[in-house]
Amino acid sequence: MYPELLAHIRRYVQLEPHEEQLLCDHVEFKSLKKKEYLLETGKLCKGDYFILKGCLRQFYINKKLNEQIINFGLENWWIADQDSLLNKHPSTTNIQAIEASELLLLSEQSKAILFENIPRLESYFRIMMQKAFVASQRRIGYIFNQTEEERYRHFSKLFPDFMQRVPQYMLASYLGFTPQFLSRLRAKKD
Repeated sequence: MYPELLAHIRRYVQLEPHEEQLLCDHVEFKSLKKKEYLLETGKLCKGDYFILKGCLRQFYINKKLNEQIINFGLENWWIADQDSLLNKHPSTTNIQAIEASELLLLSEQSKAILFENIPRLESYFRIMMQKAFVASQRRIGYIFNQTEEERYRHFSKLFPDFMQRVPQYMLASYLGFTPQFLSRLRAKKD
């Protein structure tokens, strides 16, 4: 049994004990070393990954060969290339461990079996997708409606502990500015 996963699901839907066991029987434990890739561009995403421990980043390599981080994943979050999963084509993103990480893989095949046998899990994943979509909409809104400094201040208030876990250049990439700009912002007095 995976108590972290089950506790997360219980926040949104209630499963029977036998359903919880069925779910745990269908996930696969995976560990990653720091800097190890979970997914690389051009490969098919195998499923959704629940993060038990650690921190990951999802990013593109743009035409200038710069990394553009589009997502971070922390404990009790899900991460995957949803485009690759939904459309069954090679990934356009990379997912890499920033820290040594432990994950649970829920493959697409297992998810289909579970949805058939545990309809409430489909509700849970719908809620997760809605929450992820809202977070993406908010991030886009911040990029269009806030200055770089406002984005940085807002993010640092929302996620102060996270700010200490991620290298400065990765945070700058995610927030949409250069590491040099972030250095100048951090040098300013709050």
